[in-house]
Amino acid sequence: MRKAFIWLRNNYNLLEKITLFGIVIWLLILVFPREGKFKYEYQRGKPWQHGDLIGQVDFAILKPAEEFKQEQQKALEVLRPHFTRNNSIADSQINQAVNFFNSSLNAQYIDTEEPDGEREKSLNVMLSTLDTLFSHGIVSLTSEIEDKPGDYMIWIIDGNTAVQLPLSRLFTIQSAEKYIRNRVDLSDIAHKDLVYNTLVNSLKQNILYDDQATQKARENILSEITNSKGMVQRGERIISKGELVNAEKFQILESLRTDYENRLGTTFKYFNILIGQGLLISLTMIAFILFMISFRKDLFAENKKLVLMLLMILIMVSVASITIRNNSELLYLLPFCLVPIIIRVFFDTRLAYFVHVVTLILTGFMVPNAFEFVFMQLITGIIAIISVAELRRRSQFFITAAAIFTSYSAIYIGMLLIQDGSFENVSQRPFILFAGNALITLFSYPLIFIFEKTFGFVTDVTLMELSDTNSPLLRKLSQYAPGTFQHSLQVANIAEEAVYAIGGNTLLVRAGALYHDIGKMDMPMYFIENQTSSMNPHDELGYEESGRIIVGHVYKGIELAKKYKLPEVLVDFIRTHHGTRRAEYFYNLKRIEFPEEEINDQPFKYPGPVPFSKETSVLMMADSVEAASRSLSRPSAESLSELVDRIIDSQVKDNQFSNSDLTFQDITRIKKILKKRIMSIYHIRIEYPVL
Repeated sequence: MRKAFIWLRNNYNLLEKITLFGIVIWLLILVFPREGKFKYEYQRGKPWQHGDLIGQVDFAILKPAEEFKQEQQKALEVLRPHFTRNNSIADSQINQAVNFFNSSLNAQYIDTEEPDGEREKSLNVMLSTLDTLFSHGIVSLTSEIEDKPGDYMIWIIDGNTAVQLPLSRLFTIQSAEKYIRNRVDLSDIAHKDLVYNTLVNSLKQNILYDDQATQKARENILSEITNSKGMVQRGERIISKGELVNAEKFQILESLRTDYENRLGTTFKYFNILIGQGLLISLTMIAFILFMISFRKDLFAENKKLVLMLLMILIMVSVASITIRNNSELLYLLPFCLVPIIIRVFFDTRLAYFVHVVTLILTGFMVPNAFEFVFMQLITGIIAIISVAELRRRSQFFITAAAIFTSYSAIYIGMLLIQDGSFENVSQRPFILFAGNALITLFSYPLIFIFEKTFGFVTDVTLMELSDTNSPLLRKLSQYAPGTFQHSLQVANIAEEAVYAIGGNTLLVRAGALYHDIGKMDMPMYFIENQTSSMNPHDELGYEESGRIIVGHVYKGIELAKKYKLPEVLVDFIRTHHGTRRAEYFYNLKRIEFPEEEINDQPFKYPGPVPFSKETSVLMMADSVEAASRSLSRPSAESLSELVDRIIDSQVKDNQFSNSDLTFQDITRIKKILKKRIMSIYHIRIEYPVL
């Protein structure tokens, strides 16, 4: 048991990675559609590359989707909305009208004698009018009949019978009011106003729209339209090897593929399909792991970075699977280029390309016409990666979006010409989808910001913002420690050029250099570059205390960086810019003053760690050389060159770069650039030889 615990402790990171990839593979299997894949690849307008294809079962030849849709639309042109006559409404409204009319007259003639026969005459006019209105019908206005002409026919269901009537035979509330006005005005009755008001208040629609009956009629019409046009019999030759896949053959092959995948997904082979999907997904993930181990071992070691890459793959494949299940036509609306753009912004071009390829391979197992899909997405993804290779401005995202739309459109037209040989079948819909895809890609900027905050990564845009000398922390540094601020600017310029020469991240080293000495703001006058008079506060202190103050600027810098929420990658520059070396000046002074005493170097020693990247290593060199060069009373080309060699060789001897991936060739280049820049600072020219 003890050995098992020891093994688990020693291999904890490996187990984490196995678990991570296991979860991703399991989730990918879950999102994959539960259907088989047609085993033949083919393209319209290209020769059939496989052997002669013979039908193994009878299957129907499906109509092209556009043709089938047009037939349905044409058939629905004869569909008319269905309405139901509600007779109870007429009876109820007539009874209410009679009761209201009688009660009104009774109240009017409570103290006087009512004229003979006038009530009956008015009631007869009112009842005959209501009978005419409700027998014809007062129709409810719906979107189905609004703005339709008078001869537009509708179905009216009355009990068990249904008849078709034109709209002109029916009343609306407005036309019924007009009819009442004319009828009352032409009548010889004594109570015209009461009759009119009673009739108007009794109006109610009794011809009501019947959505259920209309939908049923719609379904009946559509059910008569078949989606097939012919059959292929078992044993019939479908296509021969080398035969051109024209429009007719293409539709037959599409019908065969649909029939094959439907039958395969609903038989006992379902479990085998699941095994096949798991095997292919696992092999794809293994290829991804091997790539990372071989070329980006540093990123593979960090689970947080692996999670981001795998999360991008999983999200895009899942969204693609959902889209294919619901409406595969929207597949080209999905912003697959978001994946390589985000990966490129955080990491590098090669990794962005490979992650994009892995995403397309996994998606290609699901999509129809996989070759066309993968080709289009692959080429567009490469162009998107190139467009953000040097991300310095937000406007580049708009350029990238335009490049994506242009690439999609050009590839679509090219494929259409190959397949059809003409522009006749060019549709507007794909271009709308491509435009939507490009617009959605613009969301990469807020997504990058979210991932920055979630995973603690830093992009070039953020580094540029942090390198602005008007940022709050750098403004404070320039006010409280102006000498340190100028030193940091010089170190940033020197380190940036050196890192550029060895292929490092120039923006990162510049930002790191600007912030590496911010801890000196705590006690600026104890650092010589900030002293403006001959008085040195160290004169009043012991060597150990002075050493602690000098070393303490690293601790203070880390505290200040965390307070201002600087990214961890910049805090690393503060931690490592002195490595594990000593504050040599005060340490050597004590050794000189007490030559026989055993000196404890702990108060003079920086906490470290040593630099672990090209950028942090270069910063250590540039910082040490720039600071030391100021101590030369009469700098010359020889003395500065000797100074650079001595300092860097000493750092190499002290193993300060043992964790860095610098080569001896890199160090030689860095030395050359440091000498050149230091000499340019002091305006020293190399002396020309005299003949």
